Amino acid sequence: MPEPGLVPDGRPELFDIRAMPEQPKILKPGQLEESLIRQFFEKGYLLVPKFFTDEELEPCRKAVERLVDGLAQLLYDGGKIKNLYKDQGLFQRLTYIEKEFPGANVILHKLGKLTEAFCDLWANERLLNVVEQLIGPEIAGHPNWNLRTKTPQNEASTVPWHQDSAYLDNDSYSVLYPTAWIPFLDTNKENGCMEVISGGHLVGKVARHTCCWKDTWYIETDEEDAAKTLNVDFVKDKVLCPVPYGGMLLINNMIPHRSLNNCSDVIRWSVDLRWHAPDKPVGFYGLKQSVLMRSEKNPVEKIDWESFNNVDRHSEADKNCKDDDEKDPFDTTIVGPWMLKWDMTHTNRHTEKLKTRSQSSWQKS
Repeated sequence: MPEPGLVPDGRPELFDIRAMPEQPKILKPGQLEESLIRQFFEKGYLLVPKFFTDEELEPCRKAVERLVDGLAQLLYDGGKIKNLYKDQGLFQRLTYIEKEFPGANVILHKLGKLTEAFCDLWANERLLNVVEQLIGPEIAGHPNWNLRTKTPQNEASTVPWHQDSAYLDNDSYSVLYPTAWIPFLDTNKENGCMEVISGGHLVGKVARHTCCWKDTWYIETDEEDAAKTLNVDFVKDKVLCPVPYGGMLLINNMIPHRSLNNCSDVIRWSVDLRWHAPDKPVGFYGLKQSVLMRSEKNPVEKIDWESFNNVDRHSEADKNCKDDDEKDPFDTTIVGPWMLKWDMTHTNRHTEKLKTRSQSSWQKS
């Protein structure tokens, strides 16, 4: 009997070139040449080195600064740190806070505040025009978005090899969820850019993953096992993807990828945003629904961010903690349904808080 995360057959036609929508004859603002869109479907990724303007990204940088400021004040008022480090900038301040209170970056990750600047970026007209080239004119924002707080030499922000669909329920194995990974500075191998396995999506399968990697909440896939399942070579097909500030990396949810360790002395801030066709299942265990962004069938006059933001996916996930009656604002552990989806081969402080499969209220897939 297969593990809960595995399904016997792949659906390559849902992710390879056969899934590419008909491309427009006249490009809308921001849209890419058909040859580039073809690469996304043929290789499973597309690096767009120049896309956003400073005016589009600078509000996000300012929003991150405010989030870090709020986190610092929370920790200071709670007696967890003795200095607010207001003299430190965007790319250093959280590192200093982390030295006093290890796990501060996890708290910021769990806060998951979708600020107005992030909303504007996610629903950026030119960006949605590109997404339309990937999934068509019906577009919903997937609830699994993340602000990445990659402080230097931090295991909790170094993500091992995985496929995005491995984090979602099994409905995601039949839905294309393109992701835009958008950094807020120039990224490279030293500060922890992304690596992908080109063509790893072509069989339309999810390889075996295990939980959890080191002292984190991340699942991982073994290179040798994934290579056999996905018919790839983790040496020959590995592609380093340095993305300059103003660019983005588009990836298919079936392609194996990872982020490298940040060996620099600055914080690598980034955000990953996802979309899917609204008539397809969200694949998020019932924790939170998507938000409709664009539709020809039901034109969107105003995106309903309020309803979307009223549901905190991390709070919903915490209901499956053993001590869910105790809400600690300084808790640096994360639990999620993906932990119960795969074999538990390594336990840690995150997995110890998790209820068993039989106790969990998460949707079974």
